[in-house]
Amino acid sequence: MSSPSVTASLTGAQARLTAVEARLFLREPSGAFFAVLFPAVLLTVLGLVMPWADLPFNDQDPILSQINGITGYAPTVLALAVATVGLSSYPQTVAGYRGRGVLKRLSTTPVPPSRILVAQVLVNLAALLVAAVLMYVLGVAVVDVAAPAQPVVLLLAFLLTVLAAFAVGSVIAALAPNAAAATAWGMTVYFVSLFFAGVWLPLPLMPDVVQTIAGYTPLGAGSEALAAAWYGQPFPTTSLLVLVAWTVVGVPVAARFFRWS
Repeated sequence: MSSPSVTASLTGAQARLTAVEARLFLREPSGAFFAVLFPAVLLTVLGLVMPWADLPFNDQDPILSQINGITGYAPTVLALAVATVGLSSYPQTVAGYRGRGVLKRLSTTPVPPSRILVAQVLVNLAALLVAAVLMYVLGVAVVDVAAPAQPVVLLLAFLLTVLAAFAVGSVIAALAPNAAAATAWGMTVYFVSLFFAGVWLPLPLMPDVVQTIAGYTPLGAGSEALAAAWYGQPFPTTSLLVLVAWTVVGVPVAARFFRWS
């Protein structure tokens, strides 16, 4: 059993490592923009320029007809933000550390190399939470986005979507030998995920068979769960269970194949 002093030392090391990762994150303007600012900018621009933004999201549905189009698109933009970080920037960063020997050097220190992954997840989760709040505040203030009907369920769906996306991103990071490979693999998964998350066409407006398939993908299930909470639809039990399944399967797979050098 670890002594209190050892535990405190590791906790302090984790905090310092997380602070370093946060500074590195902020020093990369493009990464910080897409993680924090892009969702708010995208939703606001869509609300200002798209003619459907003020129209009922789906006038054939008793619930969706009560919200405007830009509100209907808000959960999709939130899922897009998660995908951008979890499937694109995060795997690239970890694979880049491997290629530059950062992970190998960390393995010679008392701090377990896995702590850098924890730091990455904490920093990116914080960035995504800021992005979500900023997107909502700007959306409400500028383009009349309606408040989520079930904010607690929305928060749960958001956290599970982040975990599922990072589980998949960790598998990519575990298998990619370098940043270039992580970029290629991550972007392939990213663009496929965007389709099933409803970026090109909102999920409620897709054919039933596509919605069924999407519901078993991490970003598709995440988008469905976020939408259900935002629109006030029934509790998204199946979607949340799919997200948990992706997390439970993805994390051990990533751990099994992860290489530090």
